[in-house]
Amino acid sequence: MQSVRLKSLAKINLDLRVLHKRPDGYHELRTVFHTISLADRIEIEFEKTRRTTLTLDDPLEIPENLVLRAAEAVLDALKVHARVHFRLTKRIPMGGGLGGGSSNAASVLLSLPFLAQRALPFERLRELALGLGSDVPFFLLGGAALGLGRGEELYPLTDLSPEPVLVVASSVHVSTADAYRTLDRSLTFTGSSSSINSFQAFVRTLVGGRSANAACALTANDFEAPVFRQYPQLKTIQGKFSMLAQPGGLAPAGDRAAAGAAARVGVRMSGSGSAVFALFGSSEARARAKRVLEGDRVLDGCRLIPAELVSRRRYQRMWQSQLSGRPAADNELWPPQNWYAR
Repeated sequence: MQSVRLKSLAKINLDLRVLHKRPDGYHELRTVFHTISLADRIEIEFEKTRRTTLTLDDPLEIPENLVLRAAEAVLDALKVHARVHFRLTKRIPMGGGLGGGSSNAASVLLSLPFLAQRALPFERLRELALGLGSDVPFFLLGGAALGLGRGEELYPLTDLSPEPVLVVASSVHVSTADAYRTLDRSLTFTGSSSSINSFQAFVRTLVGGRSANAACALTANDFEAPVFRQYPQLKTIQGKFSMLAQPGGLAPAGDRAAAGAAARVGVRMSGSGSAVFALFGSSEARARAKRVLEGDRVLDGCRLIPAELVSRRRYQRMWQSQLSGRPAADNELWPPQNWYAR
């Protein structure tokens, strides 16, 4: 029997534009994904057997959990039978647009070939990921990536600075389907051209400066307007963050100078919501913002979660290390390969 303990990272959307509705019923998207250090924990026990048995300890009893679906798909592709037991510890808020379920599925796709000592080409892994959900392929890459189509057509971007992030997770659960309906994009939506142009300006600034915070003035999330109308609390949370970018911000009188150092705070909702995040220029500025926000009644019942951007290089080295149990080398293959893989 083999066992591993894995981190399954969350993501945020640094920018998200919803264009026209497509003939297939989906919407054409433009987005930039980025992994952050907030993570679920997955423990896996793996043993080859004559018949496949998959079990999952999930205290939250998540309906239609993608972990088992991903395990079944990848074992079928590998033509391997095994007894696999998963223990899932959720730390990524559910229903927040942070991709926790998609990340869990991708973690299974990356880890089981390694444990089974079988090689599976990246393109085959990507096919399996796409069958599980539009966001799953991104978690096979990590870091910063441009997403087109439904978000599944991915183009890796240059690694960005590991800037500090503060995520606010409320009890609000936003239905993605409802968010699309409220947005009401048609096949003949006329705003696509200007939206694409502004998105391209954001990406150029992001890549040129290698900084998400430096490009924050150009960002947008088209879901914010309809979601904020339905859930005003989320708009208020975003407003509290935005005030921190002003000198003095929300700080008490004795801490106004310190809060002013948080100037230029990039604030967005992730995905179709409901998590709202802010990017800061330093961990000290983030800590001051967290201290100020913790005393605000508007955020009662919300989780304030410090994190940071995780580059693709760091993401992939993390995976190499947690599967092999040794520090990753610079020339490691991707996806992670078991020395004994066939």
